[in-house]
Amino acid sequence: MDVLFLLIPLSVVLVLAILGGLCWAIERGQFDDIEIEGDRILRGD
Repeated sequence: MDVLFLLIPLSVVLVLAILGGLCWAIERGQFDDIEIEGDRILRGD
């Protein structure tokens, strides 16, 4: 039972870190145009 006092806050911190990383990637335009990057890889320029 004592381990829950450790695991619950750690899981909350992990979720917040993941959400922060996702928001950071969205703000930097990481997901703006994903189809062009796939075409660029196939063209091999």
